[in-house]
Amino acid sequence: MNWLLAIIQTILFVSLAPLLAGWVKWCKCILQNRKPPSLIQPYRELLKLTHKQPVVSEQASWLFVISPYIIFSAIVLAATVVPLIAVDLPTARSADVIVLVGFFAFSRFFLALAGLDIGTSFGGMGSSREMTISSLAEPAMLMAIFTLTMTASSTNLSYAINYVLDQGIVLRPSFIFALFAMILVAIAETGRIPVDNPATHLELTMIHEAMILEYSGRHLALIEWASQIKLMIYGVLIANIFFPWGIAEQLTLPALGIALLLIIGKLSILALFLALSETLFAKMRLFRVQEYLSFAYLLGLLGLLSHIILEASR
Repeated sequence: MNWLLAIIQTILFVSLAPLLAGWVKWCKCILQNRKPPSLIQPYRELLKLTHKQPVVSEQASWLFVISPYIIFSAIVLAATVVPLIAVDLPTARSADVIVLVGFFAFSRFFLALAGLDIGTSFGGMGSSREMTISSLAEPAMLMAIFTLTMTASSTNLSYAINYVLDQGIVLRPSFIFALFAMILVAIAETGRIPVDNPATHLELTMIHEAMILEYSGRHLALIEWASQIKLMIYGVLIANIFFPWGIAEQLTLPALGIALLLIIGKLSILALFLALSETLFAKMRLFRVQEYLSFAYLLGLLGLLSHIILEASR
């Protein structure tokens, strides 16, 4: 029964990710006084792409063909280790923050290789930019999550969430720093404004889109779906790590239903704030991204230091 719930939780991750992306687009259109598309438009786009035959360049190797499947599989495996509606599941044993970062790095590695495989200037440029940003974002992400894991004395996400729930509502300055650091990293890692703009194909601003310009059909659908799942993973991390109240501690049907409704509400609020920030801010220059992620790392470091000074010393 517990394994069935773990599988259902992963299916919810995969199936609700396009809906979250559609909600972000809908909110942005409302805030920008534009007519919003349907909330299920991302599902239609994915379905349309899966029915199209992928076009592969003659210069492409086997790596270019299998990379979309590897990227999608790695992101789905990352979703299995993140608690969505319950913490006491069989996958909780592998719900380690190091494992999560490893899955992200694995998928990014193959995405960068696929961008370089064709040999186009766009692909090489996007891969170079992506790896540069990831080398700055991953330490900041680890620093932010280590603040939580040091409080719980474990890098296991499920155990750390249980610890926060047992402690109740406690004002921790370290969590405030870590929360803002995690938000900044999530924006960079998912390719959102101001770091990247997923809706543009301008040569000087592309990062993620530059690596996937040569993909089409079901290959492009898998990559787009994986990016939507990654956005949802970061949203769930922020919601359930820093605001875990409502997640099911007991595997009963009422508790799971309430947890599902609450996580949908939390993600809706986070998506609204994301759409608002993308409406208010413009994309920054690429050379300013280093300062942006350095600030995120600094916030994570301040959270860690404040935990050591104010909490660990007690």
